[in-house]
Amino acid sequence: MKPMRVRFAPSPTGHLHVGNARTALFNWLLARGSGGTFILRIEDTDAERSTAVSEASILEDLRWLGLDWDEGPDAGGPHGPYRQSERLQLYLSYARDLMSRGLAYYCFCSPDQLEQERKAAFAANLPPKYSGRCRALVPDEAQQRVTSGEAAAIRFAVPADRDVAFHDIVRGEVTFSTAVIGDPVILRSDGRPAYNFAVVVDDALMEVTCVIRGEDHISNTPRQVLLYEALGFEPPQFAHLSLVMGPDHAPLSKRHGATSVAEFRAGGVLPESLVNYLALLGWSPGEGQEMLPIDEMARRFDLAKVSHSAAVFDTDKLAWMNRHYLKDAVPARIVDMAMPAFQAAGYVTADVAGARDYVESLLPMALGSVDRVDEVVARVAFVFGWSADRAAELVKAEADGPRVIVALAEELAGQEPLTRESFRAAATRVKDKTGCKGRLLFHPIRVALTGEESGPELDLAVPAIDRGAGLPTAAGVPPIPSCAARARAVAEKVQG
Repeated sequence: MKPMRVRFAPSPTGHLHVGNARTALFNWLLARGSGGTFILRIEDTDAERSTAVSEASILEDLRWLGLDWDEGPDAGGPHGPYRQSERLQLYLSYARDLMSRGLAYYCFCSPDQLEQERKAAFAANLPPKYSGRCRALVPDEAQQRVTSGEAAAIRFAVPADRDVAFHDIVRGEVTFSTAVIGDPVILRSDGRPAYNFAVVVDDALMEVTCVIRGEDHISNTPRQVLLYEALGFEPPQFAHLSLVMGPDHAPLSKRHGATSVAEFRAGGVLPESLVNYLALLGWSPGEGQEMLPIDEMARRFDLAKVSHSAAVFDTDKLAWMNRHYLKDAVPARIVDMAMPAFQAAGYVTADVAGARDYVESLLPMALGSVDRVDEVVARVAFVFGWSADRAAELVKAEADGPRVIVALAEELAGQEPLTRESFRAAATRVKDKTGCKGRLLFHPIRVALTGEESGPELDLAVPAIDRGAGLPTAAGVPPIPSCAARARAVAEKVQG
């Protein structure tokens, strides 16, 4: 049996979509689980849309997901180059070989002529395919026209009256009749290869043994099988994955929210969460087992067990999974991810050790109730963005609120920074003084000290506020009023 060799071949024309990321992941899992080779190939022959920036972004997103490759544009390898734009002479030589054997021909049809053919086919309720009008040209005459400077594409001559069959690992046996397959362009008039031709040449020369890609490529496969045959190459195995759908079972798109890896990354989703979730879109590692490290998923991955049913992207399920991974993450890592958002909000003025230590101390209040890292800032905003006016208005709305807060201000006057224990003791004394207990006691305290009607437990929030109030200026955090200062300010406003 040949060693497993698989490839992921993105076009650098935009961001890495989660559907393509899942394709990359399944290829990677198969390669790593079988001890095979994972190849990264850049399909950049669309010169108008392909950019170096997009290529760099795709590579960065793949690395962020934890996917590495054995051969590729930056890694090198024995079957390079790994950018199609650097392989144009290869495609030309194979196209000429097909022509020399009468298996391909020059096509001089204009775009207008081809469009008229398509319209006529649609009008007749027929699948659009090339009529083959240039196939009847005498080769010597066609060559003379090209030599004289006339632009021409090269088309592959599809054999007539054939059934093209292939086995799809995900879908089983698939058969197409050549009666519905027109002669495809293999080389455009400007020398660029068409997708179906370039991919066959590349996969064959790179010795790819299994092609894993989206189901939208199924209709391309019979053309490719015929090209493998004509070029004398052995076709690889094929596995076509179902497309990733939105909750409405339409193809996942911007209207469903984030769709690119970059968007989820910027939104505070951990790579292990996204990888774990993408692996579950059409595959299961075992009954009742969902959260697994990527290496264990590779060990268990079986392409034959991938479902051909539509894979629905459930953002709630991803959020649930990310919440669990956030809880288990090393705090310093979460701080690294969260610091830009804290700085953007003005809650941190300098990314220094003091600010980092303080932000890390706030994480226990947030990580149990957020789905993404970018939500941490909002969860602890009460520490930094407290307003005495807002707090006073909320206190006044409570029947016994003013009385409770006046008593609280008296109890906290001259107190050392509050700890969990000293806060509980102070609250008990306020209860004894006012006769208020339960919600009548703690809700006014909450709104006075945090300016919010809900949030983390007070015996976590209160010490966090006072730790911040005690930070030196060099800590890189703007001044934070202490709980005693907050209680006093609110008491003055509700009494006035």
